[in-house]
Amino acid sequence: MPDAMANLASVPDQLSDEEVLMCPDIMSTGFGGAQRGHIQIGDTVAVFARGPIGLCATVGGKLMGATSIIGVETIATRGNVARQLGADHIVDFRKEDPVEAIMRITNGRGVDVAIEALGTQATFEAALRVLRPGGTLSSLGVYSKDLTLPLGAFAAGLGDHTIVTTLCPSGKERMRRLMAVIASGRADLKPLVTHRFKLEQIESAYEVFANQRDGVLKVAITP
Repeated sequence: MPDAMANLASVPDQLSDEEVLMCPDIMSTGFGGAQRGHIQIGDTVAVFARGPIGLCATVGGKLMGATSIIGVETIATRGNVARQLGADHIVDFRKEDPVEAIMRITNGRGVDVAIEALGTQATFEAALRVLRPGGTLSSLGVYSKDLTLPLGAFAAGLGDHTIVTTLCPSGKERMRRLMAVIASGRADLKPLVTHRFKLEQIESAYEVFANQRDGVLKVAITP
């Protein structure tokens, strides 16, 4: 293991492997999005896309003091998990325009922090449009095409907005902190593991995950 002294962290005896399964990747990325957004006590936050990373961003935002979290998602099961993990509102983007819905929920003010956890032009632009003046867009998505900044969404450059990016902060101290959050009971990420397979069933596991069948969020493979 390269740089093992800096990168390997011991799992505390009281935690199971499955409890810390999300720490090195999904939890670290989602929490990183909340941290890079510099969420403060009393903030209103919008999280675009409620996959595992967006769900972890919700948990991280709640821990940092957000008092209202709005999730944008169309899959009902993911919306239900989002509420379980701390979301206060769920906006179904197939039923209504998410920008209009979020502005209505915030009484026209907009959100303090918008977290983009999908990686598309549409979600990036929507996240920008719902920011209040001086708000922050924290981008977690991995984009496959060039992004554009429409004049209106960018407030013609006069909105005093901040755009920040991050992806999966790592290292021994980072893992210690995340495992401490799990051990304290302040974050329960067990709902993210929806399917479990043995190693010899890995092809079936990939088929379920790749096709997003049976309400899958994350799959645990047990050697």
